Amino acid sequence: MKILLVHNALVTTTTYDDAMSALCGLAKALLKLGHEVSILAKSGSLCGKIPVLVLDEKIPVEAQVPPETDVVHFHFEPKETVSKPYLITFHGRASEPRIFDRNTVFVSAHQAREHGGEVFVHYGLDFDAYGPPLLDHRRMWFHFTSSAQWSNRNLRGAVDLVSRIGSRLHVLGGTRFNLREGLRTALSPSVRFHGHLSPGGRDALLNSSKGLVFPVLWPEPFGLAVIESLYFGCPVFGTPYGALPELLGRNMTGRKAHNGNGTIEAFYSDFGCLSVKKSELLEALKNADSYDRARCQAWVIENFSARHMAENYVRLYEQVLNKHSIHAESPVLSESVGDKPLAFNG
Repeated sequence: MKILLVHNALVTTTTYDDAMSALCGLAKALLKLGHEVSILAKSGSLCGKIPVLVLDEKIPVEAQVPPETDVVHFHFEPKETVSKPYLITFHGRASEPRIFDRNTVFVSAHQAREHGGEVFVHYGLDFDAYGPPLLDHRRMWFHFTSSAQWSNRNLRGAVDLVSRIGSRLHVLGGTRFNLREGLRTALSPSVRFHGHLSPGGRDALLNSSKGLVFPVLWPEPFGLAVIESLYFGCPVFGTPYGALPELLGRNMTGRKAHNGNGTIEAFYSDFGCLSVKKSELLEALKNADSYDRARCQAWVIENFSARHMAENYVRLYEQVLNKHSIHAESPVLSESVGDKPLAFNG
């Protein structure tokens, strides 16, 4: 199968961007499965040995699709469709009512439901892009990962939790001086900012981490940091929003909790704890060393590999090649969901 992956951005692995990492991992996995893969993206894009064509946004995409292409896979929502069989991965979150293309694929079950759809493909990790996880290595701190200190990722909350138990937090992808996060976060002696680390630096930091602290304040569409951390044997401590519960396993125990946005769950699994109550997360953080790191890693290898992601997409490629839409009806977000921060309290 000849597959063209299209993105209207610079495809690179030098940022902590879930969509970019997933796209590049997908391309490499499809190649390993025997397909012919190329990428159409902005000038300067790079993904290993995958051929990259330069996207000219002044010209219709249709005119830039090589004639031999079998399937076009968009990683953004194009303004126009193409005559070739195609599908669209929606990586983000819409807040206002809208209708999606019938060939839209979401990245988690929660994200699909939230946007009126059913079909999703989880992100997967390209294990070749990482060094060996050292599961028996001494664990000395916690970590937080984000492409930026977005308020909805709640770096402030992560710093507060870790400082309360007298530990340290290492931040991958953030900078110390960020007015949005305020001086309290930036000057806290318990936090160290690393910006974008080299693969070796990232691996070394994760191999010494007790766990990921990720108390997000929005319905996270996926959360690549979660499966990346679990792969290195790091349990996850965060809030039960968006896709996070489905990433932490099917064998979860839940307890009903209530906040101003309605009834939610506090989740506990073999791979971490998700709660809106700081007290529960603090107790879980104190017991971070009790989690089985080998089980955390095995869960990711079994369920969240780039190969598994690619195989799921190949089935969808075959579906559109056979002239069947991904969804029988267009997914519809029927009402505004807003962007007010979700609950996170004591």
